[in-house]
Amino acid sequence: MRVLERIELIDRIGRELQSRMTFADIAIYLGAYGVKTKDIQPSSNSKWVYVKELLADCDESLISSIADELELNHNFSSNVPKEATFWKSGHFKLFLSHLASFKSNTAKLQQVLKKYAITSFVAHEDIQPTKEWQIEIESALHTMDAMVAILMDGFKESNWCDQEVGFAVGKNVLIIPVRKGLDPYGFIGKYQGIQANGKNVGQVAEEIFQTIVKSTKTRGKMLNSLANAITQSIEVGEATEKVFLLQSVQNIPLEILENIKKSATENTILINSQIFVNALNELFSEYSIEKLNLGGEAVATQWNDDVPF
Repeated sequence: MRVLERIELIDRIGRELQSRMTFADIAIYLGAYGVKTKDIQPSSNSKWVYVKELLADCDESLISSIADELELNHNFSSNVPKEATFWKSGHFKLFLSHLASFKSNTAKLQQVLKKYAITSFVAHEDIQPTKEWQIEIESALHTMDAMVAILMDGFKESNWCDQEVGFAVGKNVLIIPVRKGLDPYGFIGKYQGIQANGKNVGQVAEEIFQTIVKSTKTRGKMLNSLANAITQSIEVGEATEKVFLLQSVQNIPLEILENIKKSATENTILINSQIFVNALNELFSEYSIEKLNLGGEAVATQWNDDVPF
């Protein structure tokens, strides 16, 4: 990608995000890609300029990946398959490696993980019959944020399961062994894993979430995914449930909480719910953040470059 082409693509990304998101949403969205937003404050009231400042030093593959997700036409490769349709946008992407004989239980785990803002890939459930299944699996492996390996008798002998784990090892993503009769082995033998025997699907999902949110490899992306799921929600109960999940997490970065506060005031469904506001204020009080009022809070007038001329 030549310098001028890079500048033009960043410019198009900036204009696209300007039309679709608030400042806080942009920070959460790009933060989920690993873009450092904490130390960069907007130099103007233009979201377009803000995006260009954030992406100025990012590598080409990341810029191309963002353009792909935003469905912007360009001629540059991100070196990975385009984002597959089975991932839910903005959520944490978790690959569930399992034996075909355990697909029903794995699909139940997939459903429960949704409440944690985790979108999961279950090969035997998520691949469309008309698509080449191997291509879909490769796409999921390339774009996943972490992997859960459900270890049981026959897993080690399965070429596909073993190769999926090998791919995750090579990609250096977090691998969470779930012990269902088989202990971690080989390259993942150093991980104790989660003991699943005698537990229900909800308990296993909770332990998977806690492992993800505590790992340095995945903590930031998981917290940003939860924050995004809260502020973008159109259901009070769903958003409140995720606020309660955040209350179980220690030492949340203040930047994430401030972004939630700002974005929540722009969601009229949430900010007019006393139940949601109370839950959020309970979380804010733990970090000495000024509480929200029902219906939002007064905001100083700002210049807005999005208003039609």
